[in-house]
Amino acid sequence: MNRKKTKQRIDPDFLRREKESLIRKNRQVIYLNDKEMAAISEYCSRFKVNTKSVLFRQAIMEKVLKELDENHPTLF
Repeated sequence: MNRKKTKQRIDPDFLRREKESLIRKNRQVIYLNDKEMAAISEYCSRFKVNTKSVLFRQAIMEKVLKELDENHPTLF
């Protein structure tokens, strides 16, 4: 009664294109004042964040996606 599980084969071209689409090529620079930088440094030391870029990326994308979700277009 045991069935053999068949593995689905994924097209190598698809995997290559998917990997290429995730490469970050666009650079964005932000400037912080001394108080903002102190707050970020305190947060990173308190919560053991090693890379600030990950922190910034997650925070920004979380905010953007939340706003887009809340303000989606309606029909009426």
